[in-house]
Amino acid sequence: MNLMVIGGGGREHAIVKKLRENPAVETIYVLPGNGGIAHDAVCTGISATDIDAICAFARSHDIGYAVVTPDDPLALGCVDALEDLGVPCFGPNAKAAVIESSKIFAKCLMQKYGIPTAGFRVFYEADKALDYLDHVNAPIVVKADGLALGKGVVVAQTRQEAKDAVVAMMEDKRFGASGERIVIEECLEGPEVSVLTFTDGTTVVPMVSSMDHKRAHDGDTGPNTGGMGTVAPNPYYTDAVARECMERIFLPTVRAMNAEKRTFRGCLYFGLMLTKNGPKVIEYNCRFGDPETQVVLPLLESDLLTIMRATTEGTLAETEVKFRDAHACCVVLASAGYPLAYEKGLPLDIPAETWPHVYVAGAAEKDGALVTNGGRVLGCTAVAPTLRGAIDEAYRLADSIHFDNAYCRRDIGARALAAQEA
Repeated sequence: MNLMVIGGGGREHAIVKKLRENPAVETIYVLPGNGGIAHDAVCTGISATDIDAICAFARSHDIGYAVVTPDDPLALGCVDALEDLGVPCFGPNAKAAVIESSKIFAKCLMQKYGIPTAGFRVFYEADKALDYLDHVNAPIVVKADGLALGKGVVVAQTRQEAKDAVVAMMEDKRFGASGERIVIEECLEGPEVSVLTFTDGTTVVPMVSSMDHKRAHDGDTGPNTGGMGTVAPNPYYTDAVARECMERIFLPTVRAMNAEKRTFRGCLYFGLMLTKNGPKVIEYNCRFGDPETQVVLPLLESDLLTIMRATTEGTLAETEVKFRDAHACCVVLASAGYPLAYEKGLPLDIPAETWPHVYVAGAAEKDGALVTNGGRVLGCTAVAPTLRGAIDEAYRLADSIHFDNAYCRRDIGARALAAQEA
């Protein structure tokens, strides 16, 4: 069977490597892919948002199954278009992807169906949002309604910072149409947990929980990034918390989407805050998270393609989904300066013995060699019986890789270790 994976980052590289384990898989095409993914699949260079070109490629390459991972093509209806051609897909259609592409939809869904989340207000006019901020206390959260490359959320520590965020989104159009409407919500406190789930619209199967590290620098300082590393499982996510999340959040969300005639099939991501009043939803994503995928999939023992097809065909309840009883750590190597200005085109040296543990996010081929081509260049993932073992091995792998101005946080997993030992 020929497969097609839409996307071109570290998350897609992790998915490709896992899909290759199925012996029925012949060729995996990645659209667009990157220079590192090209070591494990055929990269096409076709944009993940060029729906017409994606469909034409599927028609001409006998694609038996497609995996659509990024938020933009999902929101644009890539799954709808491919399924209209008769190509079965992993991922939600556009009606269901709105759970991520509109923060307002997601918040109103939770409010309507009693799913625990932060209190919020929706604003369509900047002056009303600014007036509201005069009457609330900081910290407070300001969110652009639409997709904004993961940068449309500001956790403001002061009223002025919140007002600056409103102006940037609504008046300065920093995120274009995505910021024309905003959500202002209370700032929740507690440990954060990421939980990816498989769902066919009825059954929900959680994957191993994880802990992301968003800030650029050690000690959770510096600007927010797309993620500087991850560990799994998350020690705060106990069996009792997992049961509560299934009963009060996961199943109610899937049922709510069904009630709204927006049945969700694929990977539904839950960003959670474990508050003193119980777990609450910070955000939904309509796809695999990045870099959470890079620690979760290496722990998956069952066949990924079989599970994905079960979400499409509605047979997830009869499908084995088994994870290893182990720990994983992913350390991201970035170019110095990320997420602001950084240099590209630097030669990238990855030892052959390290390659099986590397997921490339931002690299290109130049004259037959790999060079850096993004802020987050790659992630190194290690699996071990203990969290300490996984962390130590992930850093050993990261330190074996070289490119000029390489940077990584040196405290990935430190909070998890502290929580584990508490």
